[in-house]
Amino acid sequence: MATSGPDGQLRGDGLHGFYRSGIRQLNRMEVRLGGLEPLPLQGELTTASQARFLGAIRVPGELDPDPALTVERVRHADGLESITVRNAGSRPARLPLEIALGTDLGNLAEIGAGARLPDISAQVQSAGLRWIGRGHSATVIARPSPHAVLAGAGVLRWDLEVQPGARWSVELRVELEPQAPAQVRPPIGRGAGVPAPWTDLQVRCDDPRAELQVSRSLEALSSLLLADADRPSDLYAASGAPWRFGLAAADALWAARLTLPLGTRLAAGTLRALARRQQPAGSRGEGVIPGPLRHAGPELPPSCTATEATLLFITVLAEAWRWGLPGSEVTELLPAAERALAALRATAEAGLVDGFVADLSRLGDDRAAGPPAARCEVQAQAHRAALHGAELLDAFGRPGAGYWREWAEELRERFHQQFWVDDLSGGRPAAALMADGRLVNAVTSSSVHLLDLGLGATGDALPGLLGREQTRLLANRLVTPDLDCGWGLRTLGAKSPRFNPLGHRSGAVRVLETALAISGLAEAGFEREAGMLLEGLLGAGAHFDGRLPEMYAGEQRLSNCPPAPHPAACRPAAGAAAGAAHAIFALAGVRPDVPAGRVLVRPASTAPLGELELAGLRVAGEPFSVRVSRIGVAVVEEASPELQLGKG
Repeated sequence: MATSGPDGQLRGDGLHGFYRSGIRQLNRMEVRLGGLEPLPLQGELTTASQARFLGAIRVPGELDPDPALTVERVRHADGLESITVRNAGSRPARLPLEIALGTDLGNLAEIGAGARLPDISAQVQSAGLRWIGRGHSATVIARPSPHAVLAGAGVLRWDLEVQPGARWSVELRVELEPQAPAQVRPPIGRGAGVPAPWTDLQVRCDDPRAELQVSRSLEALSSLLLADADRPSDLYAASGAPWRFGLAAADALWAARLTLPLGTRLAAGTLRALARRQQPAGSRGEGVIPGPLRHAGPELPPSCTATEATLLFITVLAEAWRWGLPGSEVTELLPAAERALAALRATAEAGLVDGFVADLSRLGDDRAAGPPAARCEVQAQAHRAALHGAELLDAFGRPGAGYWREWAEELRERFHQQFWVDDLSGGRPAAALMADGRLVNAVTSSSVHLLDLGLGATGDALPGLLGREQTRLLANRLVTPDLDCGWGLRTLGAKSPRFNPLGHRSGAVRVLETALAISGLAEAGFEREAGMLLEGLLGAGAHFDGRLPEMYAGEQRLSNCPPAPHPAACRPAAGAAAGAAHAIFALAGVRPDVPAGRVLVRPASTAPLGELELAGLRVAGEPFSVRVSRIGVAVVEEASPELQLGKG
């Protein structure tokens, strides 16, 4: 990873630097030509892993008012930077190029917390500099070799003579080595020669923002892909940069699930990697996919992401099977899904919150983390996991399917009775139910998970926890100004006294939840509401150049005023990138059931973006292309001949 300001100079400020494995290899790389910094002209990402910076220099004594020299820097996230000086003037340019380098070899967590670490003294290295300290060593090697190396100042120097119309270039490579062998094998990068787990997708749409958002989102997600050290052929998505550049189970599963229209390879790799990390039999939290606690906003105690990941594991396996994951791979992963179901059963039967589902990793007498809470979104995820689990158990001849269907039905009845809050607008789901029976009535975006019903047999949606009228009331609630700021859904309603537009769970817009609302509303037939949220997401994406961050401020949308970035947001973030693409895919309404040899195509009939064509999707491992007309009629233009096509 590499971060800097738009001028390209690394000045040691904030997060500036090149990073590898969470260690800052270099925090200073300042370029001066003839003692002057280039005047910054342009700085932009060219891809998710490459940036280009352009600056200009006036040659001393040059009478022409136009700058004669330009300095172009092309920076790669893997630690490579090329610097090119071009002379467009009429006279030779004779002046020194100096590059000042330095590092503190700091840890990303310390740096992110605001720690100011002292720089480490440099040593002369063949063709560059070397720093040793804090358990690591970093080197910078230059090609061609510098004419002078000033170790005390950390400066590499070249005496240039660039003729009119000529150019001169230098390439710098930054390397990091641990001073002792790593105790845990870290994941490895996907590598330039390993293809992304999806084919070349082509998006054509009347609204050009859709194509930009999908292409930039998938490029960002591709840059987050890691290979599991235990099985390098298995890929999964890191959670996000810079703060969570590693495996966070829930985020990886969301990325895998929302990109299933592009193939099942990422889902398979993610599921296998997490099955290897599942809590074993006899351990505390048996069957749980480990995950950290995360802040849940001002109304609730921290939430355990292990719960979300464990329940989502079952859903991703079931839906990947519907999209075409081979039965042999499903059979390999089914024991892990059964263990996850067992963890769900144990928690539900523990009776922490009146038979509802609390955090799966907590035992009945474990109150140290605060009173348990049954969250609205967890009930939706547990209900969906139970139904998906029943489908898998039935299909693969395992016992227990009947129990889970009966359990899901009972959960629906209890949810209707205890989770619905009546008010003057008709009512809404509560955010949570506490162990003492108190309902948390906060208006939050987490209710969108009630619309995320999941892919079932014949391409239909699974039953949900809400009835039709309750779904209508929720759809209306989501597009009120209280929740919809015009750029997407606030995590907490603006009328709440604890609303904070920059709060992770108290008012910021989280892209993943807005994307789930768009797809869920469209599937439920509330296309007007889905279109309103989609317009906000596309509008925000345009301001972020198609690269949506994990979240941004939930300030009310104003004309000629872009959405405000969140200072702690990951960008790119796996969930946001996958969600931004998923919001477009959902408009085509492709819903396969490969085991049954069928695919249902049910597009948004209002065609909110005009004509939309998606080529390069994958169903049953084969190319699948669909075009949706401006009147919402879908035409499948490419599909496996073994699939029967149906329209909803």
